[in-house]
Amino acid sequence: MRISSVLLLLIGPATLHAQTVDDGMLFPRRALSAGVVYAHEDWSQYWEGTLKRENGNIGTVTTQRVSWTAGYGVTDRLSVMVTVPYVATRASQGPLQGMSGVQDFMLAAKYQILATPLTDRGTLRALVVGAAGIPASNYTPDFQPLSIGLASRQVSGRFTLNFQARDGWFLNGSAGYTWRANVKLDRPAYYTNGQLYLTDEVAMPDVVEYSIGAGLQQGRLCIPVTLSQHRTLGGGDIRRQDMPFVSNRMDFARIDGMVMYSVPAPRNLGIRVGTSRIVSGRNVGQATEVTGGLFYNFHF
Repeated sequence: MRISSVLLLLIGPATLHAQTVDDGMLFPRRALSAGVVYAHEDWSQYWEGTLKRENGNIGTVTTQRVSWTAGYGVTDRLSVMVTVPYVATRASQGPLQGMSGVQDFMLAAKYQILATPLTDRGTLRALVVGAAGIPASNYTPDFQPLSIGLASRQVSGRFTLNFQARDGWFLNGSAGYTWRANVKLDRPAYYTNGQLYLTDEVAMPDVVEYSIGAGLQQGRLCIPVTLSQHRTLGGGDIRRQDMPFVSNRMDFARIDGMVMYSVPAPRNLGIRVGTSRIVSGRNVGQATEVTGGLFYNFHF
């Protein structure tokens, strides 16, 4: 019913490039960008399998996240990024209590394998990304939709194409695959997808992601808009009138919009605000999220 997704969202105020795992931008060499992002997400309707419904036992589920993020330009072609979020959840109705804590430590490296002029209108770039994540605290994933995460170690790879036009417009296309490790529950057996398992270990299905985005980058201002698709390669649906399970199939399509601005003074400070909306899904909440962040750029 809820996907707790951690995005490596960074901004380099000096260059006004949105730094995410699926864009076509890099940090300048020996530039460090660090900051904090606050996100507020809520939903009251969700998909139980393909059935869209409400649940009076939980009402509206709210997730708040404060993430520390940083990115560094190792070379002109290689950037590394890290994020650590603190997450808190709550339900507006019923007896279920929310959870809170540090979620997952995420590390990513982005490498540019190609940069070439494409006619006289702009530059085409190709990048590859490797990322890994591990739980940063001993939280339980077995209390969906109020768990703060899925508690699965994961490794992902991604390929991105980016076209940057000389007049400021840009296009991104990206595809990624995530391998997820098994998770353990605090109980000796569980039932999912029509079968009883006499073990505390749950096999987690892998995930594929696709995204396409466009935007404008001019002067101090950058405005990207992205449509992304998340597909789980296996897992069962939420049983009727039951709680979701950690290995459920969780699919969704989401639209993200963002505005980033580098303030004139202090000149190394950047501001980011954004919003996203899940427009279709399976075993997830139809969530709306708003975000805001402050970032500062250091040069060495």
